[in-house]
Amino acid sequence: MNIPVTTWSLEQTSPADLRPAAEPTEDLRIVRAEVPSPEFSRFLYTAVGGDIHWIDRLSWSYAQWQEFLARPGVETWVAYENGTPAGYVELEAQDEGAVEIVYFGLIPAFRGRRIGGHLLSYGLARAWDLADRWPNRDATKRVWLHTCSLDGEHAMDNYVRRGFRLFDTKVEEQAEVETPGPWPGAN
Repeated sequence: MNIPVTTWSLEQTSPADLRPAAEPTEDLRIVRAEVPSPEFSRFLYTAVGGDIHWIDRLSWSYAQWQEFLARPGVETWVAYENGTPAGYVELEAQDEGAVEIVYFGLIPAFRGRRIGGHLLSYGLARAWDLADRWPNRDATKRVWLHTCSLDGEHAMDNYVRRGFRLFDTKVEEQAEVETPGPWPGAN
């Protein structure tokens, strides 16, 4: 069975567009995972996206994960609450000063606790200063992402509150898939 899925593409074109969220009161740290680790990145991907239809990377081999994560300008920033991973932001530097927020989200137990706005704000700041860590990359001129009607209920509101502007909308029919959970059978 097919279902209609709306995909919105959003962007910021200046660091001044960023409207940061307040920092949460919990013991929250955000740390860059500097060593490319397919195991850890796949864990984050399935833990965050398992209940919101993230399936495009489930078939990736270890080598595919390694190749992607080792690319210059790809960064994974992980939020930890009291030492436990709560969510992450994955950035990818692209041509002509663009940086895509490829993935962003929270593990379900951490949603709805005002962590997402702070994590997105932090990830955006890292997207804007990404060239400082990757001297062979162009300075960031644009940060963009896409979200869809299958994503978390607060995703679009968080993006708009952080200063993103809509630049494209598409509606496509997609095959309805069972939500896999973080591992098969764990819905």
